[in-house]
Parts: sequence; C-alpha cells; structure tokens
Amino acid sequence: MTPPIHASSPTALPRRTFLADLGLGFTGLALGATLQRDARAGTPSGWSPPDGRPHRTPRARSVIWLFMNGGVSHMESFDPKPMLTRYAGKTIAETPFASVQDPAKLALERLVVPDANGNQRNTLYPLQVGFRRHGDCGMEISDWFPHIAQHADRLALVRSMWTTDSNHGAQTQFHSGRHQNDGDFPTLGAWVHYGLGSLNDNLPQFISLGTREYWNRRDGHYLGPKHDAVPLRMDPENPLDFGRFEGRLSPEDRQKGLELVQTLNGLRGVEYPQDPALAARLASYDLAYRMQMSVPEVVDFSRESAETQALYGIHEPHCRDFARQLLAARRFVERGVRFIQIQHGGGGAGAWDAHSGLKANHEGLARAVDQPIGALLTDLDRRGLLDETLVVFATEFGRTPGSQGSDGRDHHIFGFSVWMAGGGLKRGVIHGATDEIGFHATEHRHYVTDIHATLLHQLGLDSRRLEIPGRKRLEMDHGRPIPEIIA
Repeated sequence: MTPPIHASSPTALPRRTFLADLGLGFTGLALGATLQRDARAGTPSGWSPPDGRPHRTPRARSVIWLFMNGGVSHMESFDPKPMLTRYAGKTIAETPFASVQDPAKLALERLVVPDANGNQRNTLYPLQVGFRRHGDCGMEISDWFPHIAQHADRLALVRSMWTTDSNHGAQTQFHSGRHQNDGDFPTLGAWVHYGLGSLNDNLPQFISLGTREYWNRRDGHYLGPKHDAVPLRMDPENPLDFGRFEGRLSPEDRQKGLELVQTLNGLRGVEYPQDPALAARLASYDLAYRMQMSVPEVVDFSRESAETQALYGIHEPHCRDFARQLLAARRFVERGVRFIQIQHGGGGAGAWDAHSGLKANHEGLARAVDQPIGALLTDLDRRGLLDETLVVFATEFGRTPGSQGSDGRDHHIFGFSVWMAGGGLKRGVIHGATDEIGFHATEHRHYVTDIHATLLHQLGLDSRRLEIPGRKRLEMDHGRPIPEIIA
C-alpha cells in the first residue's frame, strides 16, 4: 500500500499549488474567487466595493483637470486688486489692511520645514498686468489670458480658495486633500477611477500628461496601484512606457504572449491571492495590450483638420507642447476616458513659482497655456461635449500681495482662485471673494476638497459611500459641493 502523504512530506503539494495544477481555466476561476473572498474577509457585513455605477444621476461623465505647478498669482490672473497698486511700496502695517496679519488669521498654516518659502512679505507689490471685463457676466480677467477671457460666460470662477501647506507639497494637497505631513492618500482622480466603471475598455480611464514630481507621482495609494494614473506622452510612435514592441510580431503572436503572461500570473496569484500589486498587474497586462492598439491613434493628430490644429496652436513654438496635450485630452474624452490629469510646468518647484521676475514668468507661461485652453473650451462646446465634460483650471496656491525681493511674489495659502467650466455647472458666475489686497479668502471660503466634492457630485458620486473599511476619512477629506455654482 502506498503510504499517505503528510503535510510535512517533501513530496506534499500545498493546497493552492494543487489547485494551480488542475488547469488554466480552473486556475482563473480559483484566482478570481480567492481574490474576491479575501477582499471581503475581515470587512463589515454589508460592505461591498463600488460596482461602477454612480450613486445619483450624473451631470458629467469626464473630467479634464488642468493643474499649474508652482502657484499662479491670483492677483494677476482672475482676482484683480487695485489696492495693491494704490498702496504699492507701503508695508501692510501702514495701510488700512493691517488686520490681515492678525496671528489668529494666519494660524491655519502647517509647515513641513521652516525655510525661505511661504513667508510673510510685508511691502505691497503693484499689479503687473491690466484687467478687463469680459462677456455678459462682466468677469474681470487679466490681459495675460485673452483666449480664456473669451469664454468668461462659460466659467464658474471661485475666488475664495485656501489651503494649509505653504510649500510645494501643496501640489499633492490639492490633488489628495491631505497635507504632506499626514502621509500619502488617494488623489481625486484615483477616487473617480475607483468609483466609476469604464466607458471604453480599450483605453485607460485615468490618464496623466505632463511632468509630475516624485512626491506627487502616485495616485492610488491605499486604494491600490491599479488606481494610479497611466502616464502618457504625446508621441504616436511611443506614447506609453513599454508600449512599443521590440521585434516584428504578428497579432497572433502578440495574443499568445499575452495569454502566456496571464497564465503565469494566474498561477502566481493562487499562491499569493492577497498581493494587490499582482492583482493590478493582472488587469494591467490585458489593458496594456488593448492600449497598444488604441492609444497611438488618439495621439496621432494627422486626421484633425488644419483649422483645429491651428485653433489649439499645435504648430506654435510658444504653446506647442501644451496644445498637443489638450487636443489629445479632447480626443480621449470623445473616446470615453473618465479623468485626464494634465500638469503644466512640472519639474523642481514648478514653473509658475515666481519668487522673482513675476511679470516675465507669468506672461510667458500664460502665453503657453492660454490659447490651448481657449481652444479646448471652444472645441468641446462645438462638438457637444462641454455639457458632459468638467474642465478645471487649478493651482497649488496663490502668491503674496507683498513683494519678494524687488519683482517677485512668495507662496500664498490664505486666498487664491480656481475656475471650472462645463459638466452641469453654472456659466458666467463668480463665487467667493478675497479681501481688498487679496490676502485672505473672506466670502464663501473653500478648502481644496470642496472642489473635489463639486466634481464628484457632478459625476454622480458620494465620497462617503466610497470609503473602505479601516480607512475612515476626515470630514475635511470629503469637502462639500458648492451649490452656488451648480446649475
């Protein structure tokens, strides 16, 4: 009689290995069931992950998130303050506005490290650009943004934002809602990706364009790596990492390679069903194969009309790079991508970080983004896409009313501006205000997650219903939708 095999025997097969050896089809079933079971283990009864459906009727289906790295001066863009010019050269203490530096009003700041950034700048610096009223709404927009100004009657402008990180971790804070000192948390794009189903299975639902710093490079964090944005380049020959085949392979051979990888990962998954990186990889290989076929076509603009290319300025040296990203964003939205995150001026502290030479800095950077943004709004509207697409123009913080050196402004967290358009928002509205020198948000103050909450509301999502067990979020994390700008 053959002796029984005991668990301690060198020839014993672990249960999961035995299951893996039963066959490829059964392996896939076992992996899926095990992952599903383990995901539910230890969680409260009745909890289940999102099923991809919105919680309420959505007004928007996609977001194009335009983020200016470094900190755009609100006073020289969308919130003019003539008192800065009137009292230029005087210290704040010498003006009628001395109370803005009341320590109690400054207490919201949370320092990462005390350094030369984000400090009080006491001598008022005059406005460096003129403003004009635009549209039927009479919105004042600086002369550095003439193309955006043409869309004043489409904008929902919020002039009363505030945040707490006075250094460039505020980039991450605006995306996640949490201060860098608190750790790493999912970004808004990751929450949208987690909460909503795909609109196009051949394209990623969360895309990142532009340069991101190392502290702001990931998105999913505790939601898992599968909710990170997919970084893309505007190169139809090589738009994504590892997206180009090294050799000449037929479609049949490519499919065989994909199936082999899936098989190997499936076998590994039975052994390690709780590995989130593996689960993300299982999904990503299949998507990557489909992306290899689909993404190059989206970033190939040869089929766009000459008029559309000229509208965006994709052949103009001063705005070519950003124009290509925004034209691609429109093409991705047309094809059903949920969230396109475009960061302008990445690298180091961020290009908009005008500690000196503010006029030259902002004038040049505005010229690089203004025409493409104006074109995007025009193009979305004429194609019937603006009503279902939310376009956001945001930045990490504003800049100080006082001068840094002779011709710059420092980081400023106490008041700054953001605007949005489309996606069921009101058009041509101005909400909130800062004081007479642009120091503090004073009317209808909004922390950055109120922007998140407004976008989620328009997408039909309730952030509280997206919480996962063991990861209770703060009230500030959720924010509140801004009803005054919702149509």
